[in-house]
Amino acid sequence: MTKIRILFVTTDLTTGGAEVMLYRLLMRLDKSRFEPVVLSLLDGGEWQSRVEALGVRVHSLGMKRGLPNPKQVWQLVQLVKRIYPDVIQGWMYHGNIAASLAALAFPRPVIWCIQNTTELQYEKPLTAALIRAGKFFSKLTASIVYVSHGAQQQHELMGYSASQGCAIANGCETDRFFPNPSARLAIRMELGLDLDTPLIGLMARFHPMKDQATFLTAAAHMNRHYPEVHYVMAGSDITPENAALMAQIEALNLGDRVHLLGIRQDTDRIAAALDLFSLSSAYGEALPLVLGEAMACCTPCVATDVGDSARVIGNTGRIVPPQDPVALAKAWTEILTMEPGDRAALGQAARDRIIEMFDIEAVVAQYERLYTQVLTGEEFDPRAIGLDCAPSLGI
Repeated sequence: MTKIRILFVTTDLTTGGAEVMLYRLLMRLDKSRFEPVVLSLLDGGEWQSRVEALGVRVHSLGMKRGLPNPKQVWQLVQLVKRIYPDVIQGWMYHGNIAASLAALAFPRPVIWCIQNTTELQYEKPLTAALIRAGKFFSKLTASIVYVSHGAQQQHELMGYSASQGCAIANGCETDRFFPNPSARLAIRMELGLDLDTPLIGLMARFHPMKDQATFLTAAAHMNRHYPEVHYVMAGSDITPENAALMAQIEALNLGDRVHLLGIRQDTDRIAAALDLFSLSSAYGEALPLVLGEAMACCTPCVATDVGDSARVIGNTGRIVPPQDPVALAKAWTEILTMEPGDRAALGQAARDRIIEMFDIEAVVAQYERLYTQVLTGEEFDPRAIGLDCAPSLGI
């Protein structure tokens, strides 16, 4: 049987939730039916070697950030022609537009994947321009995959084609993220803390969208009443070398309470070691993968009401308004002061919810059905293959 060759076009392969989800999809695609290939517009990034270790070819155009010139677009088209895919899968805004440009010269079904909601005023000028251009290019796609209903509704209100849209949630590796009592001890030993020290964690790259400032301000509120609590932060640029971050920590007198871990490959251990995981994003989230990972570890979560975070958490944690550190600290307090048995039951309910709704195997099966359908040339009908759709917006 001839395999379906799928070309994934992405900005790069640096550390981030979208890149992790791409890796998990590549890992689990049925290789007897599908042949995935990756095209990175920029230089690959730290995840390139991991993707290549799966036996997946990675091509890198080596573009520089900024507006591409005609020569780079020509190189993109020529490389896509050499790869000769059956389907072109864009991944995030830059990859989506690049996939559509390539398909104009080398006609193939194009699928987009949109991983976030957006606030244009916070985006870089080029990214904002690409998002606006997307409403025109979107009409040429075979399908647009959104990882959340909120992202789908928002983009369709902006003018993105509604007839091609569907929702496929990001999936969690529940066989990797699970309760791990030994991780609780190991992480505290690493940080020089007692075994019973309460830990609240945030794992996200340093970016205004993630709003670490609100997390830290909430920690300062918490510290007035519960000084025994410590805070773990991990992600790109979350290091003592980040002067802006360190200035925030010192201004709030949290220097001995906040632990900055940078990029970590053992996020499963960190999530399992926490008493509480929190996401303080101000905007831009669609369906945060890191929430599901923490919940799969039976770690209760508190998140801001951005994107589909409330849908992920359900009644297994707390949702608070964005940019409200007092509300965030109050929600933390409610969970940390629960009776141990009640908090454990809340954590187990969180894991049960992730297994039921966001397991990675079910997500990959949805992508496989989608790829098969778009190659038949039939009119796209997400419900016919079991995909989810946001309620009609009447546009």
